[in-house]
Amino acid sequence: MSLVTLRPVRAAVLLFEKPKIRGFQRVVSASVVNDAAISWQHTFVTGVRIDKWLWAARFYKTRSLATKACELGRVQSAGQRVKAAREVHPGDKLCITNDTGDFAIVVLQLTEVRGPASVAQTLYHETEASREARLKAAAERKAMPPIDRPSGGRPSKRDRRHIIQFRGGS
Repeated sequence: MSLVTLRPVRAAVLLFEKPKIRGFQRVVSASVVNDAAISWQHTFVTGVRIDKWLWAARFYKTRSLATKACELGRVQSAGQRVKAAREVHPGDKLCITNDTGDFAIVVLQLTEVRGPASVAQTLYHETEASREARLKAAAERKAMPPIDRPSGGRPSKRDRRHIIQFRGGS
């Protein structure tokens, strides 16, 4: 008779609580409310905040970093800077700049829930030109000679004299 059997206290809460996952809604059959029969039915989500989507698609580690990137103009849609509250829809073309490079992507699916990386990669499609440019830039960075860092600590008196002389001092 019942699809899901729950404790009566939890069942009462489930029937009146708002769903926490967008894109799903609870459907309760009136004939089996006493048995707490609850099923999930997929509904289409029309839009999601872009900062939530960038976080869920794993372009940024935290939502606050995604919001900051939007404020700094590192996320663009159709060549325009976007605000963090703007809604993203399937088919939108975004240009995203983060630590790993520049991405030109097309949004395929929407979600507000951050999942594993394998699921996050199905949310968008990166253009071939973007992928090639990003891989080329990574190869160039790898081929560059390492930057010589000065040894730790203070320069000696002799080193300071050389530095002052190099800078054109007396």
